[in-house]
Amino acid sequence: MEIGISTFMEATPHPVTGEKISHAERLRNGIEEIVLADQVGLDVYAVGEHHRADYAASAPAVLLAAAASRTKNIRLSSAVTVLSSDDPVRVYQAFSTLDGISNGRAEIMAGRGSFIESFPLFGQSLDDYDELFEEKLELLLSVRKSENVTWRGGHRPAINNRGVYPRSVQEPLPVWIGTGGNPESAVRAGTLGLPVVFAIIGGMPERFAPLVNLYKQAAIKAGHDPRKLQIATHSHGFIADTTEEAANSFFPYTQAQMNTIGRERGWPHYDREAFDAARSLRGSLYVGDPEYVAEKILLLHKNLGLTRFFHHVDIGSMPHREVLRSIELLGTKVVPIVRKELARS
Repeated sequence: MEIGISTFMEATPHPVTGEKISHAERLRNGIEEIVLADQVGLDVYAVGEHHRADYAASAPAVLLAAAASRTKNIRLSSAVTVLSSDDPVRVYQAFSTLDGISNGRAEIMAGRGSFIESFPLFGQSLDDYDELFEEKLELLLSVRKSENVTWRGGHRPAINNRGVYPRSVQEPLPVWIGTGGNPESAVRAGTLGLPVVFAIIGGMPERFAPLVNLYKQAAIKAGHDPRKLQIATHSHGFIADTTEEAANSFFPYTQAQMNTIGRERGWPHYDREAFDAARSLRGSLYVGDPEYVAEKILLLHKNLGLTRFFHHVDIGSMPHREVLRSIELLGTKVVPIVRKELARS
């Protein structure tokens, strides 16, 4: 089982003082976090694409390329690339370039995105939300399969036997499907035989088991080997030396972020009671000391059969030093516990 970090490079105001970190500083801090994650033995670091003022990473491949030259082993992924509003040829070229710089450590996590700002920004219509993703995923997979591409669709000019370069070091360049729990997305990923990432940011993670089963059934029906399927989850969390310290540090930033987004989406007010319920053993927040977080990850593995776990640490612009400490504890304390228990069982 692989364990790593996912981030959106948040640059939101401090929940008490209102002070904001600049995008430039947040990006530089992000590179330090990726370097540390590599040093403490984490498997993967994934950066999500967003196009709004409270996030700094609108071009994950650029940030990951900067980190690639300072790291040795860690895999470098998007989380997600909003494929519906991008050009799949350019997406492939950006990540095949990253793959070359990192000597075969790049991955694409493709998704439709949890925010919609990129659609009007790049001239796409939300009326075509589903069709855009299906069509552009088809083109991305065609580009990674063959050096010379012939393709025709309804939302992009046709390609007639044109070469796409540079080619990736990995053959094929890994493409994951990111989803927030849409059954159609799980079936699509399974039918294509692609690895899948479920974003679990609320409720009980065990409730995603039917989606995992849908994914596996679709893959088997399409003729894919179920033993080769890869399943990941992405969940918010924070690690400190004690569970009390972790909870008290993480709550104000989580509350501010959840209520900001909640006002946009009509969610109920997020309070400490909801937070504490979510960090219970069967909840969706992975907050606590290393032993407790390891216990929750092992339970998640048991319930969903994971091959990879993404820990999203920096929600709501957590202080950089605290994020670094959480990453350090994940790599040096949590990972050894999880791997020892999985090996034993």
